[in-house]
Amino acid sequence: MGAYVFLLKEFEDDEKVTYRFGPNEDSMGKIQLNKITRKFTEIEPILDSSISTKFYFDRAAQRLSVCFVRENSVFPDRTTFES
Repeated sequence: MGAYVFLLKEFEDDEKVTYRFGPNEDSMGKIQLNKITRKFTEIEPILDSSISTKFYFDRAAQRLSVCFVRENSVFPDRTTFES
């Protein structure tokens, strides 16, 4: 089974970046990356009980890690994780 996570940037400054994440725009939680400490925080879970927030959170964090490390801290307004 493949995985798809949609991410929409809400906020970015020199210290942190915040995205909404989930399987689609109707079911989204919120994740934040602190660029200084390199730690991810789930600000809001996905509010659909049939969806595993951890599953989507982990993949959203993985995608943002790629932006941070491999793409030299370039965080696009919209991005996806697909596998």
